[in-house]
Amino acid sequence: MLENTFIHIQGIGPRGEKELWKRGIIRWKDFLESPGTIFSRAKDEFVRSKLEESIVHRSDAGYFAKRLPASELWRLFGETGFKTVYLDIETSGSYHGAGDITVIGLYDGHTVRSFVNGKNLEEFEEEICGYDLLVTFNGTCFDVPVIRRWFRHTTFPPAHIDLRFLLKRLGLRGGLKAIERQHGIRRSLTVEGLDGYDAVMLWEAYQWGDEASLERLINYNSADILSLKILLEFAYGRLRRELLGSKPLF
Repeated sequence: MLENTFIHIQGIGPRGEKELWKRGIIRWKDFLESPGTIFSRAKDEFVRSKLEESIVHRSDAGYFAKRLPASELWRLFGETGFKTVYLDIETSGSYHGAGDITVIGLYDGHTVRSFVNGKNLEEFEEEICGYDLLVTFNGTCFDVPVIRRWFRHTTFPPAHIDLRFLLKRLGLRGGLKAIERQHGIRRSLTVEGLDGYDAVMLWEAYQWGDEASLERLINYNSADILSLKILLEFAYGRLRRELLGSKPLF
């Protein structure tokens, strides 16, 4: 989808991008190889220079994250060279806010890694640096601010897709579990029906020596991040079809 994108160029908005697609200019190369005038001579020269610059930065997610609206960062998903990571945190909860981080879960599309307070939580900082695209559910409002308070010098991936807002755009509202049910996603019986309050209670039970509660908490956290991948793939496919319809991508 990235090479079908033109709205990262100053002066081209959603309407202008759609006009290009209608004229058969579907990809960057279509514009660069077009023999005629598309906008005007001056603007065409500017756009061509920016597309050539885009090609040079093709593997730099940060370059496009700075130029695309936050609502359009989903276009970076699945691009060759961009490493995606799904993130969700659990906290101890308190009357004054989130409390302490208890578990951070990361999923790279193949492997789940769990970082647990008192065990290996400090390893999270090094691990998160190796990714280009961060995917959360409500992470803009909760997960990322909480992590920044805990790890003050953490370097997050340059691009962040918050599925809460992306899915709302597609008519899927509510919390993650409610959206999972709308989408037909079923969790394993060991964690089905658990919510944030249960996560706090499981951590407290673990603090009193119940190791099985920690395992269940980690499984609950893992179920969240596994769902994020399924939902992002759904959202990406739906949004791409809505934008491009049956137009060829290559």
